[in-house]
Amino acid sequence: MPFWAFQVWIKAYNMLSAIIAITLLAAFFGMVLGISAIIFKVKSNPIVDEIDKLLPQTQCTQCTYAGCRPYAEAIAKGEAPINLCPPGGEQTIHALADLLDVEVLPAPEDEGPKEPTVAVIIEEQCIGCTLCIQACPVDAIVGAAKQMHTVIESECTGCDLCLAPCPVDCIIMKPLKDTPITWKWPLPQNHANHPLLVSKTATVLDKSGAIG
Repeated sequence: MPFWAFQVWIKAYNMLSAIIAITLLAAFFGMVLGISAIIFKVKSNPIVDEIDKLLPQTQCTQCTYAGCRPYAEAIAKGEAPINLCPPGGEQTIHALADLLDVEVLPAPEDEGPKEPTVAVIIEEQCIGCTLCIQACPVDAIVGAAKQMHTVIESECTGCDLCLAPCPVDCIIMKPLKDTPITWKWPLPQNHANHPLLVSKTATVLDKSGAIG
């Protein structure tokens, strides 16, 4: 065998050996991670998952908890009432009451229906301090240090948490424009006393024997 051919064979052998070794190591560590995931898997409480699905996922912390998931866990443990979510409003309160089969609690008196909003950065005034990026719980703000920031409207939940940290007050909240996906038919005025709802309620009570 010519010497040059021998050198080529040696290089190919070394390369093939390295590839096989790396593949075996990857397979070994993958197997270890897979087994560890099974052994140390943390089982999630199904009721917490159901409660979390009903919350608006704004991660705004207005409920005094670190986010929607911690609030759902507190509700499941009976440590928090179901009416602490301002963005969810009465709709979320009723949904949680139905899920947990508990009494419907009134929304806080100072929390009326809140119009959906989205944060907007006045880009000409932005100084690139990144404080709003750090405050955003859903990573809806993009930018870099000393560079202009902007808000990803589709990701913003309107939690207002980016307003306070801004040192130049260049962030404002604007009403979120309705789209064919987000638009909902408005409830009639005094919907609780609407004839159709009153009639339906009376029918249900009559069937249950509560009337008469």
